[in-house]
Amino acid sequence: MAAAIGVRSDFNSADLRRFSRRCDDPDQVRRVLALAVILDGGSRSDAAKMAGVTLQIVRDWVLRFNEAGPEGLATRKAPGPASILNDEQRARLAQQVEAGPIPAAHGVVRWRLVDLAQWIWDEFGLSVTRFTLGRELRAMGYRKLTARPRHHGQKSDDIADFKKTFAARLAKIRRALPKGTPIELWWQDEARIGQQTKLTRRWARRGTRPSAPKDQRRASAWIFGAICPAEGKGAGIVMPRCNSEAMSMHLEEIAFHVAPGAHAVLLLDQAGWHGSAELVVPDNITLLPLPPRCPELNPVENVWQFMRDNWLSNRIFSSYDDIVDHCCFAWNKLVDQPWRIMSIGLRQWAHRF
Repeated sequence: MAAAIGVRSDFNSADLRRFSRRCDDPDQVRRVLALAVILDGGSRSDAAKMAGVTLQIVRDWVLRFNEAGPEGLATRKAPGPASILNDEQRARLAQQVEAGPIPAAHGVVRWRLVDLAQWIWDEFGLSVTRFTLGRELRAMGYRKLTARPRHHGQKSDDIADFKKTFAARLAKIRRALPKGTPIELWWQDEARIGQQTKLTRRWARRGTRPSAPKDQRRASAWIFGAICPAEGKGAGIVMPRCNSEAMSMHLEEIAFHVAPGAHAVLLLDQAGWHGSAELVVPDNITLLPLPPRCPELNPVENVWQFMRDNWLSNRIFSSYDDIVDHCCFAWNKLVDQPWRIMSIGLRQWAHRF
């Protein structure tokens, strides 16, 4: 019988037990403590009995310990089968996913796994199932995500230019205020909530098609909403229509929620009632228009999406008053969750100044 493999001597049993107390991997702790038994002078059989394994496994642990110390005894993920695609093919696949399909050539407007599998067969002559391809794409960092809407008339540089000059614009507003005046950043927008609500995704058994009620009537109301993400607060009103009078009332509501002695910089889009000569702007608010056709810059757009997805969809509103009641309920529920406003609304490019 071959002689037992010696254990490296630069660690002692006390070192291994200290390491095991800091380790979060229970299987690694078991292996380390088995090696500690050997370093205490115990036999390999004693170590195997303590760990509940065979002598061959203890021998493998000794080899791993001799090679990399206690870290070498960490639980390792099984390598699994080799990938069907090589690095060059994965790079080509990533380019195709990023570029998106050409409807005239590929026959679809968005990639499905079955379409990409067909593309791989056409390009490389490789047969890949959609389940295997899904694992490949996830390993490459891709997920199936909902697209963010972008206005078709948006200029390519408007968003970057606004972010670049935002600090200078904020500094100019600050210089016009009394020295030491705190600045609160607010965002404002309106959302129409009506009887024709959207249908959202829902959990259902695979292979079924869930249904939800859909109203064909057209009664609606408008939520005027504004949030201050840094403070986690919001101000909103529900109105029957959008006009300068309603906007003036909303500005009064925002002004009420601004901290005493502070000044609010309100970022909002360039809707007609936002720049009307009839608009009454409180003294503690300065309006800062966003570039045209750039809803991505306004986090209130994300607030509307969250509220519709969770509180205002898949339901029937019996009347206009019912719509108003649900709008007030949804907005008040949002305001009662300041962490939600912070999570949705904070923007690094705006709040680092």
